[in-house]
Amino acid sequence: MTGKLEGIIAAVPTPFTADGNEIDIPTIAKQVDRLAEAGVHGIVTTGTTGEFPALTIEEHKAVIKANIDAAKGRFPVIAGIGCNSTKLAIEMVQFSEKSGAAAVMVVPPFYDPLSFKALYKFYEDVCSSISIPLMYYNLPGATGIHLTADQMRELGKIKGLDYIKDTSGNAKELADVLTNPTKDFLAFNGWDTLSFFALTHGAKGNVFGVASIVPKECVELWNTLVVEKDLERAREQWKFIWEICSYLEEVSYPAGVKAGLDLLGHSVGPVRAPLLPLEQKNIDRFAEILAKRKFK
Repeated sequence: MTGKLEGIIAAVPTPFTADGNEIDIPTIAKQVDRLAEAGVHGIVTTGTTGEFPALTIEEHKAVIKANIDAAKGRFPVIAGIGCNSTKLAIEMVQFSEKSGAAAVMVVPPFYDPLSFKALYKFYEDVCSSISIPLMYYNLPGATGIHLTADQMRELGKIKGLDYIKDTSGNAKELADVLTNPTKDFLAFNGWDTLSFFALTHGAKGNVFGVASIVPKECVELWNTLVVEKDLERAREQWKFIWEICSYLEEVSYPAGVKAGLDLLGHSVGPVRAPLLPLEQKNIDRFAEILAKRKFK
């Protein structure tokens, strides 16, 4: 395994034009520049925050490539992939590798939950089709596949499956993975409100949309907590980030991230139907939270 990914990984939204009909490529470049300047350690495209289910295959590929091109090697770009067939998943990960992605984040096929045997075979097939690392996206709320810590460790034995992003919200299983680590994969947290918990337990990083909204605050927390190991100061910094994390878990996540960027003057356009924008009362509440940010 490479072991090169770590730190604050921003899950980036997909910018759309005002009518939601087209990908806004120029805004992708602006978004990447802003995150690079803030010091994030990498980005994930076309995941939950990136609204990948609402993209056509052509759009999905275009967004991945545009982010890679805009990054210009300043940080690793992880291409988010979600497909219900092995054939299409292989096509997408191979495209991502050819486009320059540092890794791919692949969510299990959804709708009809796979058995563990089928899941293992799916990732064996996908991993063997590329030479870049794969991050398993553990998202049982969308896939219906609930893994134990032992099953995650078993998946980690697959050659090329070097990372796991845990967005299960199951603190017990995550604690098991982090307390009893394996050399086969590195674990990242993806459940926002468990970020501080996960980092103090040894997670190699955090993958979340919050870092797309307030990247400097998230990088500061990483430096204080993980690099400087100043627990008390990190607790104070976490309080503000916690408010955003808690808020986003109460609303439509992609719509919440886009509303936050609108409020800060970094608009990436609307969410795409069938998602709806936030109601004004929720936007107003978010504005009150974001007014507390340190870096303005």
